[in-house]
Order: sequence, then structure tokens, then C-alpha cells
Amino acid sequence: MGKELSYGLEKKVFVVTGGSRGIGLALAKHLLANGAKVTICGRKAEGLNAAVASLAAGDRLLAVPAHVAKVEDVDKLMDRSMQSFGRLDGLINNVGMNIVTSCVDADPALWQKIIDSNLNAAFLCARKAAQIMREQQQGKIVNITSLAASRSAPAMGIYGIAKAGIEMMTKVLAQELAMFNIQVNAIAPGMVRTKFSEPFWSNEDFHQLIVKSIPMGRIAEPEDVVHPVLFLCSRGAGYITGQVLGVDGGASAV
Repeated sequence: MGKELSYGLEKKVFVVTGGSRGIGLALAKHLLANGAKVTICGRKAEGLNAAVASLAAGDRLLAVPAHVAKVEDVDKLMDRSMQSFGRLDGLINNVGMNIVTSCVDADPALWQKIIDSNLNAAFLCARKAAQIMREQQQGKIVNITSLAASRSAPAMGIYGIAKAGIEMMTKVLAQELAMFNIQVNAIAPGMVRTKFSEPFWSNEDFHQLIVKSIPMGRIAEPEDVVHPVLFLCSRGAGYITGQVLGVDGGASAV
């Protein structure tokens, strides 16, 4: 990538959910490169172990197995991070999942699983983080949403509904927490080249359709999402709150 961009995050402490792969792993990598301390979580220990090995950050990195749609796991995640690092400067709500289905044909249990893994998980983590940050009188929360929150897409309806909920939650929390010097914002990527979206971009026909809808003519890489997030975590974004920033190569401008 060349020289690392600096965001003034030295010695700051961040929790990145879903930090063992994809965008979350890229976020952890760049936060660490900026001198921050980072706690990552994921549901599978083997994935977390591989992430720890690849990041090689020593005692500046903590990995906690957690299912962030469960209150007890979120409490464990935040408590262990606080025990290790003593404060919390930023939460990046990155966890997300989708199961390809139409809304009409979805079993209610499947609906609940997608809502839990996206919207409810983001709420539980933001709630716990905000309680800590409120005591500190400062903090940053960045939620990863999606272009699907504002543009319906075949087989991604429930996912889009959950992400739309996260965008409204971002605005509500921004209002509630502004008086405590806590900024809450969201990043809404389009298609990003990760394992999560591989079923779409690995299919040549789908790939061509997707790229045709993006004025910049390519699918995003994880780093395209990372740098806007790090900006929102920096001092430079201290007067920005309640915003949803599209990172989609111009797709939402069409």
C-alpha cells in the first residue's frame, strides 16, 4: 500500500467486531499501524487465531471469541477489552451477515437470524460502548451499513432492512450522545471484494452487472472502506455526527 496514512490514533483503544476477516481484519491492521490498541472479536476461535497471527501486534491486540447478538457475549467482549486496555476510544460495528432469500419466502426464524446478526448486534455493542464512553465524556462509534440500506436488491431484502435500521440507530444515538462528546456515524459501502460478497463478484455475469452500475468502474477493496472509517475515528471528525457516508464509487449518484 505504500506509506501508511496517519490519523492521530496513537495509543487510542478500539473494539472492532467481526475483526478476524474481510473489512474488519483490514480495519484492525490499519488501526494497529496507526499506533492504536485493538480488540477484535469473532465467533470462531480458529479465525481469530489466524487473525492474531497475521496481525502480529503483541500486547496491543486482544482477540475475544464472541457472538455479538448475545448480551452476555457483548458484556464479556467489552469487559475484557477494558480490563486489558483501561479505556475505550472507539467502537467499529462491522459484523454483518446475509442469507440469500426473498422476504416473502423467508422463514420467520431466518428473518430473525439476519436481523439479530446485523441490527441487534450493532445495537448491543453500541449500547455497551456508549455506557463506557459516557463515563469518559468522549468516544467514537462507527457503524458499517450498506448501499443495500437505501437501495433494494434481489435476495438481499432482509439484510437491507437491517442495515436501514442501523442507519436510523446511528442518527438516534448521535442525538442522544452528542452532549457527552461522543460522535456516532456510519459508513455505507457498495460491493466490497471480501469473502462475504464472493458469491456475487466471483460470478462473471454478476460481476459485469455490478461494475456497470459503478461510475468508478470497479468493485471496492477493503482499504477503500478502511480510510473513511479511520477519518471518522480521528480528531478531524470531531464535529461530525449522525452522518451516513456512502463509499460506493458513485453508485448511489446514478
